[in-house]
Amino acid sequence: MEKKNRWLIAASAVGIHISIGSVYAYSVMTLPLNQLHGWQKGDITLAFSIAILFLGFSAAFLGRRVERMGPRKSGRMSAIFYSLGIMGSGLAVKIGSLPLFIFCYGVIGGIGLGVGYITPVSTLVKWFPDRRGLATGMAIMGFGFAAMIFGPIMAKLFLVMDIWKVYFLLGAIYFCLIFGSSLYIAPPPPGWLPPGFSAEGQGTGGKIIRKDLAQLTVNEAIRTRRFYFMWIMLFINITCGIALISVASPMGQEVAGLSPMQAAAMVGLMGLFNGGGRICWASFSDYLGRARTFMAFFIIQVLAFLALTKTSQPLAFQGIIFLILTCYGGGFSTLPAFLGDMFGTKQLGTIHGYELTAWGIAGIVGPTIVTRVLETTGSYTTTLYIFAGLLAFALLVSCLMAGDLRTKRRMYSEQAAQETS
Repeated sequence: MEKKNRWLIAASAVGIHISIGSVYAYSVMTLPLNQLHGWQKGDITLAFSIAILFLGFSAAFLGRRVERMGPRKSGRMSAIFYSLGIMGSGLAVKIGSLPLFIFCYGVIGGIGLGVGYITPVSTLVKWFPDRRGLATGMAIMGFGFAAMIFGPIMAKLFLVMDIWKVYFLLGAIYFCLIFGSSLYIAPPPPGWLPPGFSAEGQGTGGKIIRKDLAQLTVNEAIRTRRFYFMWIMLFINITCGIALISVASPMGQEVAGLSPMQAAAMVGLMGLFNGGGRICWASFSDYLGRARTFMAFFIIQVLAFLALTKTSQPLAFQGIIFLILTCYGGGFSTLPAFLGDMFGTKQLGTIHGYELTAWGIAGIVGPTIVTRVLETTGSYTTTLYIFAGLLAFALLVSCLMAGDLRTKRRMYSEQAAQETS
């Protein structure tokens, strides 16, 4: 078997995630499409919502196939679907068909997103048993930073090319990046450990890799309480974060008195903190522990959302928004390492996919709550209190999760002691 460098595996994973993460630059497309064909902004945004929905559900329902195919073939599958979705969107723009645009970008592109999202992450967890948080944080950081890279590129291309041609060019670029990155990705050999490490309970030399709580299949995982605890925590974290992202610019102008240009600059910096939070929080979780990290997310965000109800000073307002965005991004990147700790790596990609259905649903629920409450009350304050309450409930769930994990570890340790005695 070809000897692989795990850091190059990580770099390949970043290449895939930077490509599919360009979906976060979607807002750059809204105005050009509106001006070209007169499509309503709400209809254009629907394609993005459907793409996120299909990301979550394709990751779940194709997870088993991805596990069987292996990361290299599933990476190619992602390249084909995502690039076809983008190029098909270009065709829809050329002929002026909104339904075809929504289908190509939302459904076909969304499937490519889901497969591409889980493909490198489950592989990285196996290559970095000693630093799972850092590894998954690096890959998912690419997803968060992608908008900062491709957003300006898209905006420039829309000025110098026909819009439909931009989609074909981007589709070709994404295909080359994803397909090329997938060529190097492969799982480690069975039983592989980093140099200088040994498995827990095996030998006395070198550093110890802590044993996973269990090695479960997805069918076994979904019968545990901790699977649903994790789903609820993820759903609430994403619902609150993505809702804030959807209204950040108008909220900054109305609440903190930012100018349109200042609000636009804030939105750009939000991408920086979203991406930075993914690598920082996930790496930090290697030392703090995954359960405590999620508890920290919710404590910080409860206080932050409550503080937003009382804050109108521009710098303080933006600082709180940026802090929330680090927790939003950190939830994504800490998740796969946490799942590996709890359920093992036997079917991690499939389990991760099932958990990501929370993302697909939250992508619709979060912005809907903001819109409906804002239409009813005319104020952001009620929405912020609702989200603070949801996050307080998520904190309670995270405490139940931590207790459940302690109980399971104690039970498994007693069983292991009885077997060896």
